[in-house]
Amino acid sequence: MGHKLTPFITAEQIAERVAEMGREITAGYSGKDALVCICVLKGAFLFYSDVIRKIDREIEVDFVRLASYGTATSRGEDIVFSKDLEISIEGKDVLVVEDIVDTGHSMDFLLHVLRRRNPKSLKICALIDKQERREKDVSVDFAGFKLDDGFIVGYGLDYAERYRELDGIYELSTD
Repeated sequence: MGHKLTPFITAEQIAERVAEMGREITAGYSGKDALVCICVLKGAFLFYSDVIRKIDREIEVDFVRLASYGTATSRGEDIVFSKDLEISIEGKDVLVVEDIVDTGHSMDFLLHVLRRRNPKSLKICALIDKQERREKDVSVDFAGFKLDDGFIVGYGLDYAERYRELDGIYELSTD
């Protein structure tokens, strides 16, 4: 199967936007206690490592990984943790860092679980906010780029575990 990659967002555009987001997040949490930044693995790892270094305040870092189970042709409705948090978020400001919020199912599940752990506040930072296919009422507080449609890869985003290493974001099409 041949794939065609069409440049969509350059590495330079990503770096510029990530720096802006770091300033926005810093301002948004000004005067507050330590911020817990949670990376949603695997897709957000590159974005996460870049954006947390642009946040000018004390932070704690942790990671989660979600798995959904369905058939090859349908979205999995059963979402579970395959890696849970290692630190307590009770009474803390929490920022969930995700690569892309699309239908909202995974993020809705994660937010529901995290709210039961009594954080002081809970917000979402996503590299890509893709609202066209949104099925759950999930709002992204800090969005890098908005996307209407298309399938993208690179900068952590994958297709069948491929293309995560690309420094830019590309639209993927099959030949």
